Amino acid sequence: MPKVRGRSEVKAFIGKLPGEIERKLLRGAARAAAKVVAEEAQARSISDEVSAAVKVGRTKVEPGRVVVKVQVKGPGSYIAPWLEYGTAPHFISVDDRQRAGMSVRRINQKVREAGGDGSLVINGKFVGATVFHPGARPHPFLRPALDVKQGEAIAAAQTYINSRVSRRGIKPAEPESEDV
Repeated sequence: MPKVRGRSEVKAFIGKLPGEIERKLLRGAARAAAKVVAEEAQARSISDEVSAAVKVGRTKVEPGRVVVKVQVKGPGSYIAPWLEYGTAPHFISVDDRQRAGMSVRRINQKVREAGGDGSLVINGKFVGATVFHPGARPHPFLRPALDVKQGEAIAAAQTYINSRVSRRGIKPAEPESEDV
């Protein structure tokens, strides 16, 4: 009868595989896929500020899946929802709490004297106490980036996995950082 050696070592190796795959492989694959989508989102954005603020976030492990976010963070990020979804028509006025009893004209004067552009001055012309903004068309850039680059993102994840798996085992993942 043949004698089997190394059974406990094989069992221990197989027992560690799910954690190693998750930690060393799937998180990196998710980041590789997210980078493809983030680059496309940057290219699709009509604002340089928003493009510069598109980032790939850290990965996180949830039960049954690995999650990574392509997000807009930092300077310029406040513009992203307006670009993605547009804005409805609305009125713009100086908030009464900010006026300190001054007229809009006086506020504009003070702002200009301080080197600013003025509160309700458009193209150098005083427009009144309120102005009607007709709204802005949406210019989606995040969702279309995912829609267009989904296949390429999956291919990038597969390439990452293929480059890390060998007969010797799974190579360690690269350290995470928030970037594109």
